[in-house]
Amino acid sequence: MAKKIVVIGAGFAGMMSALAAQRLIRKTQQEREPTEDIEVTVIAPDEKLVLRPRLYEENSGSMSAPLGDLFKVTGIRFVQGSVETIDVETQQVASVDAAGTRSTHPYDRLVLAAGSDVVLPSDVPGLSQHSFAVDHLHSAIRLEGHLKRLPSVPATTSGRNTLVICGGGYTGLEVAAELPGRLANIPGLSKDNMRVIVIERADIIGPDLSASVRPFILQTMERLGVEVKLGNAVTSIDAGGITTSAGEHIGTLTPIWTAGTVAAPLTQQVPGVKDQFGRLVVDTDLRCPESKAIFAAGDTACARTDESDDDDAVSSPTQHQYSKMSCQHALPMGRYAGHNAAADLMGLPTLRYSQVMLGTVLDLGQGGAIFAAGCGDENDVVALSGVEAKPLKRWINETLIYPPRADDIARALEAGNPLVGVFDLMQQKDSIIC
Repeated sequence: MAKKIVVIGAGFAGMMSALAAQRLIRKTQQEREPTEDIEVTVIAPDEKLVLRPRLYEENSGSMSAPLGDLFKVTGIRFVQGSVETIDVETQQVASVDAAGTRSTHPYDRLVLAAGSDVVLPSDVPGLSQHSFAVDHLHSAIRLEGHLKRLPSVPATTSGRNTLVICGGGYTGLEVAAELPGRLANIPGLSKDNMRVIVIERADIIGPDLSASVRPFILQTMERLGVEVKLGNAVTSIDAGGITTSAGEHIGTLTPIWTAGTVAAPLTQQVPGVKDQFGRLVVDTDLRCPESKAIFAAGDTACARTDESDDDDAVSSPTQHQYSKMSCQHALPMGRYAGHNAAADLMGLPTLRYSQVMLGTVLDLGQGGAIFAAGCGDENDVVALSGVEAKPLKRWINETLIYPPRADDIARALEAGNPLVGVFDLMQQKDSIIC
């Protein structure tokens, strides 16, 4: 009977995990006489990659890429369904498909790459009923439909011409910067009459971003006509607007919630330490310390990105750098997790996860973009800004994050190589910057 590697999720980390595992299996079997079959299976709601980093853009319904042909030519089995349970003791996962049919899937090694969701705090009344989001394809499509319907709302309606972005972090800033251009493309809306506001509870914009990028962000927002309110939290949302911690009520029909993400709930079914985002704290090879048959990648994993020899990631977290919940980390993490799951199953040494490409690339709509180089932390230094940084962001959005082509099996599998793939990407990035 074939041994089984099961990957939960078909996002960036899940897709790369499957390719990396299949690549190593084929490579190893070519180099030595095969002793047993190993099957790689991906379980996800849809056989497509949602281009989540692009969901702040218009035409959000087109922001996905099919994976069926890629999986077929590389020999990866796909199961349509949503995983409901992970049984660590029996090494089985249970899923349910769109028709409600439940299935059980045994695994010898599991890669958990189920992604994340936007945080909806229970102490903000009206949040789930009245807000919009861009964390998933369906929510981004819902927002776009709402924006296109705004011209049909009487112009005198309170809040019709005001859009409020709740959260001034990475996602909130990209949404805010893109909105003026999106609104200008909707017939019946006057750009001059529309008001876009960013509300951030911290006293600084982009609290998780490098200090060097903040002045440029604020200058760009002012140039785009986007208002920024710092040191304010949204305390409630109703059908007519939002209320802040300062007691101000802002009329809006379009509150967009971007304030934070949390790992998929499946992480809670795997024993082990979780961080403040619900992510599994993993070993340096992305293995779950208390569940040796499980690896985690992408937004479900809290992984070290520095190369210190100190392996005590749990007791001394402030001494290390950790992965962020972004495709910048999900893609290489997927490569390492899939590779290591297959290596471990075949008795080969695993690889230490290494994050080579780090930094901040923020889209600022008609204001261009900003690229800060460094370690992906507050010490990053601005390397490109404005129109000079836009080609790099466009390359990321329109090329880097797309799946490999299915018409070249060798190149498709090589995209999962945790060692070679990174350096190829670095060369491509350098050619864009230069």
